[in-house]
This record gives sequence, structure tokens and C-alpha cells, in this order.
Amino acid sequence: MRAEKGFSVIELLIAIAIILVLTAIAIPSLLRSRVAANESLALGAMRQIDTAETAYASTYPASGYATSLTQLGPPIGNAKVSASAAGMLDSVLGCSSQPCVRDSYGFAIDAPGPAPATAYRSIAMPIHPGISGGRGFCDDQTHHMTYDPDGNAHCTKKVE
Repeated sequence: MRAEKGFSVIELLIAIAIILVLTAIAIPSLLRSRVAANESLALGAMRQIDTAETAYASTYPASGYATSLTQLGPPIGNAKVSASAAGMLDSVLGCSSQPCVRDSYGFAIDAPGPAPATAYRSIAMPIHPGISGGRGFCDDQTHHMTYDPDGNAHCTKKVE
């Protein structure tokens, strides 16, 4: 009688079960890492917006702070840099209509009142809360970054 070569069905099922258990352990950790990375990128973008707002207000004092990300973005076509397109942010973050989507977050500026804007509020909210990011972030002219743990723009907790 010859010995059979290969794996039995039981051996294959055990190997598949082991792979599934390892996958079930690894995937939640990978998703948490992805959320943390997206939040970190969003914080970096918020700092860019804050820096651009400060530069914009000092470059265009008659306008005050920018009232939208479009004003901080690059000029379109052959247009020159101006108060309506200051070129202080790239075309992704300084897009033509808010919210500007970058790294699974939507970014916008809300500046109340007529020009010159003496205040602004920038916000970043995850496109898919809990999946693409966990927290929503806010910043204003006081440069105090805050967050909302639910991914909204009701920011009350200070970013440490």
C-alpha cells in the first residue's frame, strides 16, 4: 500500500482556522493605527491653516483673516496672488469649495462678520467618523487647538 501525499481536509481546516484567528486579532489593531495616522495628519493640516491665517492677516490687513480656504489657496490659471487667492496653502487644502478633503478629513473655515474679519474658526471633521478618523478638530485666532471626541465640530477639549 502506498502512502498518500498531501494534506487531509481536517489539516486544511485547522490551518484556515489559525489564519482566521490571527486575522481577527490583527485587523482591529491596524484600523486603530489608521485612525491615529489620519488624526495626526489632520492636526498637521490644521497647523498649516493656522499659520496661513496668521500670514494672510498680516499680508492683507484690510481683509483681516481669510473667510474660506479658497482665499488661502493658490491662484487659478494665470491669475496673480491676491487677497482672493493668496497661495499660502496647496490646491488640495486650499480648494475651490469647502469642505476641502485631505487625508480622510474635511476642512473648512468659518469666519463670522463682514471684512475685515477679526476672527476665524477652522474645523476638521473625519469623512467617516470612527473609520477614517475618530476626533473632530477646531482652531481659531487664539491658536488653541481643541477637539470633539465624537468627530464633530463641537470642540471643547484641548489638544495636548
